[in-house]
Amino acid sequence: MTTKENGIKKFFGEFKKFITRGNVLDMAVGVIVGGAFTAIINALSNNILKPLIDWLLAAIIGGESLSEIYTVLKPVYDQTTGLLDLTQSIYIDWGAFINAIINFLLIAFVLFCIVKTINRLNDAKDRAKGELLAERAAVKKYRREGLTKAEAMAKYKADLKAMEEAKAEEARLAEEKAAAEKAAAEAKAEANTKLLEEIRDLLKNR
Repeated sequence: MTTKENGIKKFFGEFKKFITRGNVLDMAVGVIVGGAFTAIINALSNNILKPLIDWLLAAIIGGESLSEIYTVLKPVYDQTTGLLDLTQSIYIDWGAFINAIINFLLIAFVLFCIVKTINRLNDAKDRAKGELLAERAAVKKYRREGLTKAEAMAKYKADLKAMEEAKAEEARLAEEKAAAEKAAAEAKAEANTKLLEEIRDLLKNR
């Protein structure tokens, strides 16, 4: 009996360890958020965007909606009404195919926008974290040199400002150098053109 209780206790202990692991919790959150996200995407696609696109395509191709765009391969008509019975006929449903493509493109575009936004936020977070670590390291260094915390912060901000000014000056010099090189290249090209024109005129005079 004790062995059985220990086995059950061990089983639930392992189960608890499994469900509290970070990757399992992340997966559960991902599944829940993914389900909610899918509902939002479907609502956006089916209720807002697709009707507009259906209306536009139907106006171009013809018919009241994409559901009417099909090619019948083997028609079967209703005996009483004489109308085409699509449930019994064999046909190519172009409208359903176009709808599937539209749905895929919409979901892919929305996912692209969301992933791009998340990546930007993560990059900004990483930059802020890096700046914070650099600030702490610099303040710690200045404190070891005998400065107070306020003095260390002031010195760090001054160093940061000087670094930004140095970068701005470097960018300005690089821009001026590029402009000077461009002007020199244009002047050289103009001089070469004049030289060729002079040579052409001399040859004509002969």
